[in-house]
Amino acid sequence: MDSQIKELEKKIGKVPRILKDLEKSDPDIFALVMKLDQMVWDDGALSRKTKKLIAIAIAAALRDQHAIKAQMQGAHALGVTKDEVEEALRVAYLLAGMPAYVNGKVIEEELMK
Repeated sequence: MDSQIKELEKKIGKVPRILKDLEKSDPDIFALVMKLDQMVWDDGALSRKTKKLIAIAIAAALRDQHAIKAQMQGAHALGVTKDEVEEALRVAYLLAGMPAYVNGKVIEEELMK
């Protein structure tokens, strides 16, 4: 199962400790979470890259700093550009307001220099 955590780290960046703990404390739930993760992030009607931009916008709208960082780290691994992140953050701004945009921009500038 360690390989699943490593694969997840490639996708999202830092894996939350609680998920790592879940692997040991409840392997059945962990397996289901990993299966859902695979299903959600695999290319389908939307590419992984597009899904990652949606995730960044949602994380910004929720003002979840940890999620913004994790999603942007994963975006970098997928080749998402700063311009693409900027457009996703503009969508978050339009729908969720200035705080969402500012939260995303601060982390974008920190991680996507």
